[in-house]
Amino acid sequence: MPDADKSKMILGAFMQASNCSNYAASWRHPDTAPDFLSIEYFKRIAEILEKGNFHFAFIDDRLAMPGTLNNSISDTVTHGIRTIKFDLIPIVMGMAMSTTHLGIGATYSTTYHHPFHIARLFATLDHMTNGRVGWNVVTSLNDEEAKNFGLESHLNHDERYDQADEIMQVVTGLWDTWGDDAIIADKANGLFANQDKVKTLNYKGRYVSSKGPLTVPRSPQGHPVIMQAGQSEKGKEFAAKWGEVIFAIFKNKQEGKAIVNDIKSRAVKYGRDPKSIKVVTAAYVIPASSNEEAENKKSFIESLAKPEDKLALLSELLNFDLRSLPEDHIVTKEDLNKMSGARFPIEQLIQKKENFTLGDMVKFSNRGTINELPTFHGTPQKIAEDMSDWYRSGSCDGFMIAATHIPGSYSDFVELIVPELQKMGTIRKEHCGHTLRESLGFNRP
Repeated sequence: MPDADKSKMILGAFMQASNCSNYAASWRHPDTAPDFLSIEYFKRIAEILEKGNFHFAFIDDRLAMPGTLNNSISDTVTHGIRTIKFDLIPIVMGMAMSTTHLGIGATYSTTYHHPFHIARLFATLDHMTNGRVGWNVVTSLNDEEAKNFGLESHLNHDERYDQADEIMQVVTGLWDTWGDDAIIADKANGLFANQDKVKTLNYKGRYVSSKGPLTVPRSPQGHPVIMQAGQSEKGKEFAAKWGEVIFAIFKNKQEGKAIVNDIKSRAVKYGRDPKSIKVVTAAYVIPASSNEEAENKKSFIESLAKPEDKLALLSELLNFDLRSLPEDHIVTKEDLNKMSGARFPIEQLIQKKENFTLGDMVKFSNRGTINELPTFHGTPQKIAEDMSDWYRSGSCDGFMIAATHIPGSYSDFVELIVPELQKMGTIRKEHCGHTLRESLGFNRP
């Protein structure tokens, strides 16, 4: 098996273990498969991605239905706005068992899961998948999630990252409590493991403590690949310290270059090689036989979105009910202090506009629409050229392909776009390495 080619674009799939993709309206598309309550649904996606030489599937998650809008789940349930959220672990195993090369990144919250549980779970998954797992580290941001765990609210934005930093120290520390060659399994002499190569951790922090050792031996990757998607100032600092695959959303090449350079330059002060970090962005891809047909397909897909999608998903993201004030209400500092969820959409808007209304926030974010992400549409050749241009200009190290309908978006990409990208030399032509870490060209810790 050849070594990973570090000069090639990374391909991931941006997924939800849900009734829809991250585009909430995707379930309304007439070509979306209706069997999302079955493992066959997710296995089919995995098999398509493996056929297209994707590096990984990335599964986003939240621990509650969107319920901030009107302080109710009514719109969410009625309109299917990311209503279903499966536990990711059975999904990961189902997708892994139907493939042999595809990596799978699973979201798991540092706010509501103890680090010993996280360390054991992902080390076990790494063994059971032969080293193909990544952990997407999130801090959770929504009070609806807190209430599902018996709390009224959670720590504030910056404190959640301080807690997450301690949890990363514990999780990675626990993964290192077993030496690579600790297991002897000498049946004749009755020796199972070298006691000098299994150690306790004895971590005591402000937020978490753990004695160790981990009950799972060193996993195939040493550490499962660390994925992270923070874009606030605190989030970018956390990503620069811990992340290996960084997921960032930006609208154009210039923004991408700035984010890539920012995160990689921050990594230096933590003693990290910037080349050990890959920054990927999400995009919708809509291919057709002509540019005109692609425009028509895009317009149809856009027409599937409902106003409730925007309001429900942005209210969830900000942890603020956008119907609690008029649309033309000018956002005050007091309002901003009440928005205890994600900070990056607010930080971005403040940079662009001094005084803005709630309506401006909804319009600027494009939350719940395909315009929230870059959209590459046109002929397969044009799409491949545009994606290659983003990659070669240094705007990103790769893409996570988001689906407008399932599994058709992935099938179209694999059948129409992948061959064009391969002709251009932008992506690899075969799977490389045995583990996700090797596939991405990362060193083993």
